[in-house]
Amino acid sequence: MEGTEDDVRVGANKYPERQPIGTSAQTDKDYQEPPPAPLFDAGELHSWSFWRAGIAEFMATFLFLYITILTVMGVSRAPNKCASVGIQGIAWAFGGMIFALVYCTAGISGGHINPAVTFGLFLARKLSLTRAVYYMVMQCLGAICGAGVVKGFQKTQYELLGGGANVVNPGYTKGDGLGAEIVGTFVLVYTVFSATDAKRSARDSHVPVLAPLPIGFAVFLVHLATIPITGTGINPARSLGAAIIFNKDHAWDDQWIFWVGPFIGAALAALYHQIVIRAIPFKSRA
Repeated sequence: MEGTEDDVRVGANKYPERQPIGTSAQTDKDYQEPPPAPLFDAGELHSWSFWRAGIAEFMATFLFLYITILTVMGVSRAPNKCASVGIQGIAWAFGGMIFALVYCTAGISGGHINPAVTFGLFLARKLSLTRAVYYMVMQCLGAICGAGVVKGFQKTQYELLGGGANVVNPGYTKGDGLGAEIVGTFVLVYTVFSATDAKRSARDSHVPVLAPLPIGFAVFLVHLATIPITGTGINPARSLGAAIIFNKDHAWDDQWIFWVGPFIGAALAALYHQIVIRAIPFKSRA
């Protein structure tokens, strides 16, 4: 018995064509590549949202240093590991604060809280040089103030317990420390790119809400791995703020590692995401 035209149409829909995956799934209908940010944008300087974003970065980095340095000091002053939160607790403090602060500031400044993140996003043309420099200055000032408040509250303990300053620990070389900072920052910045990808936001509407979670979790995991090596920097503002307030020679000896390493890691993550994952230079433009 021959089927009707409707039966044929219904039967054809039982086995729909397979949907494209990966980059081939992108269509002009549901997603457009955002234009790159200008290198210089003088107009930003006349916008309150620009200055407000920098203040948000300052405050977030201030709170980040305040909570995390106190946590590090609490572990350092404990008579044994069982009497404190230990390395895991330090890692949770850093990761948890990043999760909370990115959630609070993402809608205002993007929630960078880290010059390496800002640098990576600048290389990907996600923000202008004007904004990138402004963010980095405010992040460093916030970190200095955060560490300074901790020292103001507990000056003696701060001096005795190292002030949360980053150094390459005994048993490791400067090359070990540099490598740990490069790889650790790569993990963080790559996660930032993936979690905040505009294409993913267009496809999965829930991602912007969840974006702070993988970023904070990446910070947590990197700290678990690299605290024994460098105390974990992966954030030049965090390392600079603690070094300036602690201000001892050994805190400055390795300071270059906590700038060069994170910036190299951020650059590699930006290149990997933009060229390999997104293949932006190879996409044809209509």
